[in-house]
Amino acid sequence: MYVGIMHYAAPPVVGGVESVIHSHAQCISHGGHTVKILAGRGETTDARCPVELLPLLDSRHPRVLNVKAALDTGTVPEDFTPLVEQIRRDLEMALTGIDILIAHNVASLNKNLALTAALYQISQKPNHPQIILWHHDLAWTTPRYQPELFDGYPWDLLRTAWPGVTQVVVSEERRKEYSTLAHLSPEVIQVIPAGIDLEEFLGLNRQVSQLCSQLNLFQAAPLLLTPVRITKRKNLELAIETTAHLREHLPSAQLVITGPLGAHNPANQEYLKKLVSLRKMLGMTDHIHLMAEHIPDGLEMDSVAGFYRLADALLLPSREEGFGIPILEAGIAMKPVFCSDLPPLRALAGPWAKYFSPDDKPGKIARLIAQALTESPVYNLRIKIRSAFTWEAIYQTRIAPLMNRVL
Repeated sequence: MYVGIMHYAAPPVVGGVESVIHSHAQCISHGGHTVKILAGRGETTDARCPVELLPLLDSRHPRVLNVKAALDTGTVPEDFTPLVEQIRRDLEMALTGIDILIAHNVASLNKNLALTAALYQISQKPNHPQIILWHHDLAWTTPRYQPELFDGYPWDLLRTAWPGVTQVVVSEERRKEYSTLAHLSPEVIQVIPAGIDLEEFLGLNRQVSQLCSQLNLFQAAPLLLTPVRITKRKNLELAIETTAHLREHLPSAQLVITGPLGAHNPANQEYLKKLVSLRKMLGMTDHIHLMAEHIPDGLEMDSVAGFYRLADALLLPSREEGFGIPILEAGIAMKPVFCSDLPPLRALAGPWAKYFSPDDKPGKIARLIAQALTESPVYNLRIKIRSAFTWEAIYQTRIAPLMNRVL
């Protein structure tokens, strides 16, 4: 389908709604649809999501500002109707061939009421695109806008349920407000939140992004990180067995062991085979990931840092350590540390890590990890966001189904 996305401005203009429409355009395009952004200001930053500029959509266009100055005093100026007509003609041309138009804040804020009126007129004509009014902010329920709003046309368009359109708000609180304002049943107002682009926000490079997609790491809860080489003194059997037991408490737990084979001992190849065999025996092939199998020469340094940003905790079950660089890295990355109670590690982590003996039963260590994470507000919020508030999740579970329903 051909989807139009409309707002007063588009990226690279900086703003919350501008960020959202950029993410919407990316998701819809990745979903296999054709996308065009309609805005008064901005420029094309991705060839797959071109921006078509219609200057009179801009809330800061001089003509729009002149009209708004009069409207803000309760006066409908002479130029209002001609401006509405000009915007309507411009929009009708730009909407040719578009199946769905998603209009952000146009029907809920008084930034450009001529645009609001023009879109309303289009929505009431036959053969118009299916229109989704996406409300982030509501002028009529926000005190700072009250002095600029008056009874009657065109201000009432911002508190009227337009016939034949789909209403979307960004939160349950907005649904309550808009339901009361527009005298609509809450059931007919869709709630679709904003989200984050996990890969972009965490600064994951291409190597990590590809591995995460290939290994389903974004769905891990938790994702444990063991950033060491494959060598026997790192006691990696314990990390693998602990993760298997942890899944009894946290069924989506996964583990990433980042390092390649240790560089100076030929026996490390046999050790890797032993770890792979153990993983298979435990039925954990899809949940425990040895990067030595995927990137034999080792991850890029930036990739290791990316895994720290993505991971939920450090698991370091070594039998011996001379220093413990992963403790430093985890501390800077603000990750909880679960590690062997070795003097060098305790000297670094002090009272701020959870310790266990490298000879402890994996079930005991798993219970330690499960308790600490499930009691952590930071961990629980991270998992909530990763599962429900990434743009990919929002698109798949909410935006795509909505587009299919309205069309």
